[in-house]
Amino acid sequence: MELGRDGITVNAVGPGPVATELFRKSNPEGAPQTQKILESIAVGRMGTPDDVANAVLFFLSPDNGFVTGQTLYVCGGTTLGQAPV
Repeated sequence: MELGRDGITVNAVGPGPVATELFRKSNPEGAPQTQKILESIAVGRMGTPDDVANAVLFFLSPDNGFVTGQTLYVCGGTTLGQAPV
């Protein structure tokens, strides 16, 4: 709050399930826990690293100086209906 007037904004990106090598290793295709995760994604697909990167680029844009103190959940809707933490 103290640095906002200096053009410094502070935001966070909260990624949800993202199809990475580590995710696939920890959640093998066809495993029950993997299926449960897939069913929880409202948009019907896994996220990609590019999905997360695009959210970060939004916050980094010089045209985005009016957004601060926010968390952008890049989760395909898995947090819908849940209270923010």
